[in-house]
Amino acid sequence: QVQLLESGGGSVQTGGSLRISCAASGKMYRGNCIGWLRQPPGLEREGVAAISVGVGRTYYDDSVKGRFTISYDNEKNMAVLQMNSLKPEDTAMYYCAVHKFCGIDDRWKRVEEYIYWGQGTQVTVSS
Repeated sequence: QVQLLESGGGSVQTGGSLRISCAASGKMYRGNCIGWLRQPPGLEREGVAAISVGVGRTYYDDSVKGRFTISYDNEKNMAVLQMNSLKPEDTAMYYCAVHKFCGIDDRWKRVEEYIYWGQGTQVTVSS
């Protein structure tokens, strides 16, 4: 069992930056992935970025490549999503979640395969 608690988020203008964090408690295994997924208003949840615990491999959706950076501190069990050059279309509820193993194909994007979820944190970007 893994519990996840997000923090950070908030409101920012277009072009601004935000940093959201996810504290994980419980046992994480090498090869597990922590992902950031978002759900814009009225739309389905989608994968934004993921990182493989203990391996460090990162994955990004094309819409955020070059703007977002995901990292994971193994000692603190903390995942961070640094978001720069934010756009109004980045407005969403952001969730961190755990995937047992996302290192094959685009499994990290499969929302239904995430097994533990945080409660979410709101990110709002105004034009």
